[in-house]
This record gives sequence, structure tokens and C-alpha cells, in this order.
Amino acid sequence: MSTSTISSGISVDEFQALEQKVLRAVEIVKREREARATAEAEVASLREELAAHKTNARAVENEISTLTKERENVRLRVEKMLEQIDELL
Repeated sequence: MSTSTISSGISVDEFQALEQKVLRAVEIVKREREARATAEAEVASLREELAAHKTNARAVENEISTLTKERENVRLRVEKMLEQIDELL
């Protein structure tokens, strides 16, 4: 065998081509892992943001409920006062 072949019968050029393909595959895997890590971090951030918005929405709903009850109480008091005024007239 010549110096341009490896003991298994693969030429040096074929081995180098295979080595380049493996290196490219490793780089692709690295990039994809980084992209996945970035996406997972973004998902975690968005989940936290969603939880905060849900909490805020519950607080707003509670405030609306409280204000609705207060408005109803004020309406009843105003009606009562108007009835008393009508009785005076």
C-alpha cells in the first residue's frame, strides 16, 4: 500500500473529506444546541411574563368587582336619598 492510503484501504483524501464532514456536523450540533438553549431561555422568560400578566389580570378583575359593588351601593344610596327628597316635596 502506498502512503496515500490508510491501512483499511481508505485514501487520505477520503479520510480528510470524512473528517471535514464530521467537523461540520459538530459545528451544526453546537449551533443547534445554542439555538435551543436560547429558545428555552426565551420560553422561560415568556412563561414568567405570562404568569405576571395573569396575576395582574386577577388583581384587575378583583378591583373591577370591588368597584362594581361600590357603584351599586352608591346607586342604592342615591335612590334612597331621592326617595326621601320626593317625600319632602
